[in-house]
Amino acid sequence: MGRTKFHIFLVLCIVSICKSHGQSTGNKIPVLEVLEQISSQHAVVFNYESHLLIDVTVMPVSQDLSLAAKIKNIEQQSDLIFEKVSHLVYSISRAVRLCGYIKDSESKHPLSGATIRSKNAYALTDDNGFFEIVLTSKNANVTIRHLGFKTIERQVTYFDLEACGTISMFVQKELIAPVLIETYLVKGIDKRQDWTTSIDYHKFSLLPGLIESDVLQTVQALPSILSVDETVSNINIRGGSNDQNLILWDDIKMYQTGHFFGLISSFNPLITQNASVINNGSDVSLTDGVSGTIYMQTDKQIDSEFKGIFGLNFLNAELFSNIGIGNKSSIQVASRKSLDDFLRTPTYDVYFERVIQETEADNNVANVINSNQEFDFYDASLRWLYQPTDKDFLRFNFILINNNLGFNETANVNDVSQTRRSRISQNTLAVGLNYQRQWTEKFSSDINIYNNEYKLEALNADVLNNQLQLQENIVSESSVRINNLFEANRWRYHLGYQFTETEVINLNDIDLPRFVRRDEEILREHGVFGQAWYKNSNNDFSVRAGVRANYLTRFKKTIVEPRVSIRKSIGAHIDIEAQAEFKHQSTSQIVNFQNDFLGIEKRRWQLTDNDSIPVLQSKQVSLGFMYKNKGWFLDATSYFKIVDGITTQSQSFTTKYEFAKEKGRYNAYGFEFLCRKTFHNFNSWLSYSYINNTYTFETLEDIEFPSNFDITHSVTLGSTFSHKSWNISAGLNYRTGNPTSIPLHGSEIIDDDVNFDRANNERLLNYLRIDASAVYKFKINNRFKSEIGASIWNISNRENFINNYYRINENNVIEKFSRNSLELTANAVFRIYF
Repeated sequence: MGRTKFHIFLVLCIVSICKSHGQSTGNKIPVLEVLEQISSQHAVVFNYESHLLIDVTVMPVSQDLSLAAKIKNIEQQSDLIFEKVSHLVYSISRAVRLCGYIKDSESKHPLSGATIRSKNAYALTDDNGFFEIVLTSKNANVTIRHLGFKTIERQVTYFDLEACGTISMFVQKELIAPVLIETYLVKGIDKRQDWTTSIDYHKFSLLPGLIESDVLQTVQALPSILSVDETVSNINIRGGSNDQNLILWDDIKMYQTGHFFGLISSFNPLITQNASVINNGSDVSLTDGVSGTIYMQTDKQIDSEFKGIFGLNFLNAELFSNIGIGNKSSIQVASRKSLDDFLRTPTYDVYFERVIQETEADNNVANVINSNQEFDFYDASLRWLYQPTDKDFLRFNFILINNNLGFNETANVNDVSQTRRSRISQNTLAVGLNYQRQWTEKFSSDINIYNNEYKLEALNADVLNNQLQLQENIVSESSVRINNLFEANRWRYHLGYQFTETEVINLNDIDLPRFVRRDEEILREHGVFGQAWYKNSNNDFSVRAGVRANYLTRFKKTIVEPRVSIRKSIGAHIDIEAQAEFKHQSTSQIVNFQNDFLGIEKRRWQLTDNDSIPVLQSKQVSLGFMYKNKGWFLDATSYFKIVDGITTQSQSFTTKYEFAKEKGRYNAYGFEFLCRKTFHNFNSWLSYSYINNTYTFETLEDIEFPSNFDITHSVTLGSTFSHKSWNISAGLNYRTGNPTSIPLHGSEIIDDDVNFDRANNERLLNYLRIDASAVYKFKINNRFKSEIGASIWNISNRENFINNYYRINENNVIEKFSRNSLELTANAVFRIYF
């Protein structure tokens, strides 16, 4: 009996469910009937294609709802989209789903932050380049934009609507040149078709001894680029001094390049994402830099998403944030602060001791005790991008750099303990504005304006003599440049104008006895330039030639500078390059006395006077050969360079001719060779550089002698392993010791001065350094990623000498002093990305 009741109950439930379902389905009516009711009640007209509404059913809509509510109700029940054409007319269409992966046509890498827009919808690509967007109809127009790439404008029907396919975007030619050699040294360092070597930190792997993307450390891994004193503020390109390098940060010429007075770059690695190195055949839009150019850039892409990075290493803490302002603008802000105010690490101690080595801050005169030594640095950078239309683009930059070092000097004066404080500061404040306009598909213009204020100031307290000496070196520079680009078939033409005003002030102020000397100089320079660049249809031959004419108003002097670069491909594996250029510059760094500015940063910027400090002018030619095949890459280049107008004060003499003030020139010829092999996850390389670099000073005792930057042989050997989350790198640097002068044996002192043998006839011990580093990246969760890394600089703890100098002591005996490079130095980093 119980089983029968259960069966009856079960049958009733099934019947009830079926009835309910039937009623539910039966209540739906064709959407056409609903539209007719709405049209009659509200006196509106609906336009649609006849086949669009076939088999579309909806639940009846309440008659009490407003017109807008009824339309929204129907949209929620179906895939129909209503668009108001006028007060009385609505068009109806069906939604179309478009998805895909947007990639760089050249590198095939996904493009994140690309915008996909139609009249009523908007989407952004994610880190994988993926997007999905719902459009009103197949006739809708879609616009895809990404900064640095050509805009795509197409109807939806152009794309594959059945699958999420790949959409390739092509690079805007005027913004970045295509890659010629990918992975020139390691991943992220490439050789481009505009004859530059580029560094892209978005793709960068790792170099030995580095855990930061420090541009000025990275470039020293390239052949013929090194630092004779192991700093980033004294980079030598093909035998030139550091002041002969043009350093640009987002088109702003920089006069300060280092923290720790040169041991690490002053350009925040979190915001400085790209760099280009040019050592010959410069673009005619560039002036200054008779030895070479290092052009750093922030990210060119507008990113509407918020992103942040916090990092901490043994030297400083750093913070970076990207803030989107709608989809047409974004701001990036980055800052760094040294840890000395909070914690003094062993790494910080090693750097600090290297900075003050053999200076007044390290060893003061007898009876004077130094104490309370403090060093602090910070920087802040801002970059704002705004793209109001497809044809207009605006960039604003701001950078602030500061170094401060101070210490107390204490001595007993007349049996009374007295303390005074000496200090030195070095800072930069610069702003820049860049506007680009795409007038037509073939014609574009850009205007660049910047102002840079640099100041080096030292207060030297002589506690024994109750004296204070104030020294200042100030550079104030403003510039405006207009550049026009026209493309026609296989040709690209540049035509432009630049005006630069540079003011340099040098102050020496002593309170007792009172002495003040203030020198102020201003130089205004006009430059016009034109250039043509041709590529044949096979892209195996390219030539770029141009000329720049400069007029220095103060001296009524005109300087004409032709420049040319040629490349020819022979088959698929060989390229031959030839380059030549004339360049000039009007500023240089000089040293008056080794104890200027406490002996820590003794170089001061000085304008040419076209007499005792001539205008620097250079001529250079080079010929190169490149071979690439099956993971092998060989690059061999020979060059010859003449730089006229140098002075002894600008060449960092510390022995013979330390106090000379003469002008001359140097001739340098050399050979560079790089061999790189890529196999599986390894990049290994061997580079060798040879240079013969000779001074000519007609008025000195030694007319011709080796340059202070004559590093005859230089060898670099390294390897980097990259796999998923790991980057590991190790390498060796070996080079000939720096040239130096020694006292003449048997006649060391004449007239109370050190009597030197022939200039630079000896060398310091050869330089050898072994470095290693490793970085591991991992994902914390969907929002946070992180990386940790460690590096060891000078693993063997070798004592490398970077220069010597000699002094006569109170016993009339010559004393030798030496400055050394960094000892074994470990560093570690932790970063979190959010």
